[in-house]
Amino acid sequence: MFTGIIENLGKVKSIQQEGSNVHFEIETSLAKDSYIDQSIAHNGVCLTVVSNTETSYVVTAIDETLKRSNLGNLSVGGLVNLERCMLPNTRMDGHMVQGHVDTVVQCQSIKALDGSWEYRFSLPSDYANLIVDKGSVSINGVSLTVVDPTEDSFGVAIIPYTYEHTNFKTFEIGHEVNIEFDIIGKYVAKQMAAFNRKSQRHN
Repeated sequence: MFTGIIENLGKVKSIQQEGSNVHFEIETSLAKDSYIDQSIAHNGVCLTVVSNTETSYVVTAIDETLKRSNLGNLSVGGLVNLERCMLPNTRMDGHMVQGHVDTVVQCQSIKALDGSWEYRFSLPSDYANLIVDKGSVSINGVSLTVVDPTEDSFGVAIIPYTYEHTNFKTFEIGHEVNIEFDIIGKYVAKQMAAFNRKSQRHN
């Protein structure tokens, strides 16, 4: 479990293909405190540390993970948002993030405001019911508040600190990002769908 508060920007040091799996070596200051079997979110994707040094560690992404996330777009030198799993006594500064990406969407626009930035992203129709105004969403692992959602897009506001300390500063129009919708919203949507099906059977 994560909170969506990014701890560090890692840099991809190497990428190795092995069958359908891909091994990513990540250079980061978190490496010195990392350990084998540790869970770390990479752009919002929970991956397990399989080897480490004082300056970097290696995680492996399987084919299913690569298909459902933007990790397959990473290249050597690319920046990755990193967050270690939360501790039991951690303040929940963001929201409950599982590290299980739902889908990949594209950046539609970037608007520089007076001291902040507004980003808009596409929203597949299958997920439109999971986005609400002022609700929570995880984008590349960053816990953010939804702004002005429509049937096919939504926005978020980025403050200077988030811009500088995450890979949002590298985004361009068309950039693909990982999205994890709020787990509470997903449970509510599932229960409502089941209730509606039951009601239709009795009508």
